[in-house]
Parts: sequence; structure tokens; C-alpha cells
Amino acid sequence: MLGLNKKDTSLLIIVALLTLLAPFILNPFPADSAMAQFNAGYPDLMQRFVIFGIFAIGFNILFGLTGYLSFGHAAFLGIGSYSAVWMFKLLSYNVIPAIALSIVIAGLFSLLIGYVSLRRSGIYFSILTLAFAQMSFALAYSVLSNPKFNLTNGETGLQVYADDPQIFHREGLPDLPHLFGLSMRSTYTLDVGAWSFDFNAGYYLCAVVMMIVFYLAIRIFRSPFGIMLRAVKSNQQRMNYTGLNSRPYTLAAFVISGMYAGLAGGLMAAMDPLAGAERMQWTASGEVVLMTILGGTGTLIGPVLGAGFIKYFENIFSKINDSVLHGWFAFLPDGMEDFVVAVLHPFVGKGWHLTLGILFMLVVIFLPGGLVEGGQRLINWIRGKRSGETDKPSGKTEPAE
Repeated sequence: MLGLNKKDTSLLIIVALLTLLAPFILNPFPADSAMAQFNAGYPDLMQRFVIFGIFAIGFNILFGLTGYLSFGHAAFLGIGSYSAVWMFKLLSYNVIPAIALSIVIAGLFSLLIGYVSLRRSGIYFSILTLAFAQMSFALAYSVLSNPKFNLTNGETGLQVYADDPQIFHREGLPDLPHLFGLSMRSTYTLDVGAWSFDFNAGYYLCAVVMMIVFYLAIRIFRSPFGIMLRAVKSNQQRMNYTGLNSRPYTLAAFVISGMYAGLAGGLMAAMDPLAGAERMQWTASGEVVLMTILGGTGTLIGPVLGAGFIKYFENIFSKINDSVLHGWFAFLPDGMEDFVVAVLHPFVGKGWHLTLGILFMLVVIFLPGGLVEGGQRLINWIRGKRSGETDKPSGKTEPAE
């Protein structure tokens, strides 16, 4: 199917089903129950799951296949966002030209930065990409916000104003990002008993885009080009000794990865038409590294799982405060209740980074292959248990001849 083998086709179908059914899967608890705290099926968060999944998939093409660790990929995320907002300001709120421009501009910048950075490898490459990202952040935050040629609007962030040209904007079209008239904020809410499910147009646009780029990532991984990138990761020096120049391959991987990041930035602007320099900070670059390692470096679905895991902690786990904890443990005696809340307090709410850090450390130590390896071990354990039950003697003996 679509040039994929059976295993990859099954994976693509599974990811498609999970993505399309996300409003149901992410809202397992009734809206009025105490456990509704853990529901994540609202449009803004679902969009973040998918957008950062795209970002992580692209980063994995570079890091997972070639082994080149970039600490500056957030620069392309920010560039994509700024490009999309400028397209909104100049042409119209239609998201298609904005997303297309974000991919092209991010690709050009990644070609320039990659051409310079890839002259070094290892930690030197990582430091170079970090330096370029910080320079991009400084340019966006201060230099390019000069009133004479205000391209980024500094710390306020770039946004669309009523006096912007928008030469293709017409009456009757939404004054928000839209897809040929369909607003990205258009949401249909389905109430089923105590459950509530939101179906958002912006989320499904991002979901379709993610399925396309996930399919492209599979084709890259299985292609001769992907094999060459794996050879670079395995032993680049030996590859060079054979007479093959590895730099065009690594540069191509860097540009593709940067275009994925630009696409994610364009989608972020398409969901919320605002671009800020904070998207280019080194912390955002570090976040995508964590997503990829946590999910499983070099795997196809791992970066998507890692992105969803971290964004869930950031948006759901961080909202658990002392009031919520007291509500959960109200059945305990007062002294015991206060003690339990005091013990858990550093790990929730503003301390969610501590919990995430502990989990990340445990994954790196016990599951070097990330969440994907954990899932594979669980499946193998279940299969082994079932096969053991099947092979277990029935207790009956055959009569002796």
C-alpha cells in the first residue's frame, strides 16, 4: 500500500486511527467527574500534540538517522511562524500560502545554517547549531524589531493588524486563519451522556498534515537515501574511505529536518496568528531533543509518542495543585491528608519538570530505546505469557501402550 511493506502500512493505519479518534481517546472520563482533570481532548492541546509531533518527526530524520545532534532546531520553528504571519499580513488569512511559505523559508535558512554547521561533527556541530539559534533569537528579539524595518515586533510578537494590506482578503471570509473559508477555530461539540467530545477544524488540518509527513518519513527511512544516512551514523569515516562524500547526504537530511520544523512553526501560526521570539530559544530546541530520546531515537512513531508525553505533562499534569490533591485524598484523616499532599506537592503543579526529569532518567537507564522499546517489551511479555499458557500441560496422561 502506497509503496510500503506490510509492517509499515500497519503502523501508518494505527497512527491514522489514533489521530482521527483522538477526541474520543483523549477524553476517557466524564466531564463532571474528578478524573476529568486528566482529559486532554480539547482543541488547543490536541493541536499541540500533532504540531510538536511533526517537529519531532523532522528532528528524528536528522538525529535518528545521521546521529548529528542539533541544539538549534527551534530557530526553524520560529522562522516558520514568522513567515506564516507575514503571509497573513500581506495576502490573506488563508493558511495554505502561509504554510507553504514557512516551509520554503525554513528550508532556505536550514540550507545556509547546515552548510556552515556540517563542516564540523560531534559536539562542535551541536555548539554551532546552538550558536546560530541564539543569534536568530537575538535578531528576532531586538535587531529586527527596529522601527525602521520592523520584521518581528520584538518582545510583543508579530501579529496581524487591521491596517495590514491583506490584498486577497474579501468580505465574508473569517478574520482569523481559515482554509478557503473554514475557520481553524470552528469546533463541533458532541455531548454523549456525561462525556463531551470536541471536533476542531484546525486539529484535523494538522492531523492530515502529520499523516502526510509521517508517510514521507517512512519512505525516507526505507529508501536508499535513508540507508546512506544510517551509514553516516554507523561509521562516517569508513564511509568516506570508500570514496563516498557524506556531506551532501547530511546536508539534505538537515534541510529536510529544518523544513519539517518550519512546517510545524507555520501550523502553530495557523492555529494562533502570533509569532514570538520565545519559540526560537534554546529551551525549545532542548525540548524536541527530549521528545525524540524519550519516544525512541531512530524509530518512526517514537518522536510522536515523546511529543505527546511531554506536552501532556506540560498542559495537564502541571495543573494539578494542592486543592486538587486535597480533593483526591479527602477520605484520609486530616493529619494524613496534609502529609500526603505535602509529599506530592513538589512533584505536581509548578514542579511537573521534576516528575518529568525523573521519568526521563528512568527511561534512559532502563529503556534506552525509549517508549517504543517499553511497548515492544510489553507486547513480547504478553505474547510470551499467552504462548506459555497454550503450551502448558493439560494434566492428562496418555495410556501406556
